[in-house]
Amino acid sequence: MTTPDPEGLLAEQLLRLTRRVHRIQKRHLVRRELGITPAQSRLLRTLAHYASPPRMADLAERLEVVPRAVTTLVDGLEASGKVRRVPDPANRRVIRIELTDDGHAALRELHAARRAAAEEILAPLADEQREVLGELLNTLVDGTAAVPPHPDASC
Repeated sequence: MTTPDPEGLLAEQLLRLTRRVHRIQKRHLVRRELGITPAQSRLLRTLAHYASPPRMADLAERLEVVPRAVTTLVDGLEASGKVRRVPDPANRRVIRIELTDDGHAALRELHAARRAAAEEILAPLADEQREVLGELLNTLVDGTAAVPPHPDASC
């Protein structure tokens, strides 16, 4: 007789949920006919977090990919008019990547698609369950255990 492996089961559930989230998000992206791959979507979202246009090397570092992968993504997004390469004002040899108006519009559509996908995934949960799940996910994302209040904390 084998003993149950709760950690293994939990890990498998997390992986299955991750795959489901990606499938549903991809379906919502396809419905909106943006012509953007999930990797391009991630690059656009990352690009939007910069206060000023980043270098390709900055994007590669933030995305944790090799610079060549960023070049391929930028090429596709530039061809579709979502981003453009611009020279750095301080060093003309440096190229920076900025969102175009079409890129900003695509980001709005991407956010709407992600919200719709999240709503579909969370639909079976009651409000209280969503709140608990949010707290648990924050704990996992932060990587720190929630500390219960000390029994003498009210004194």
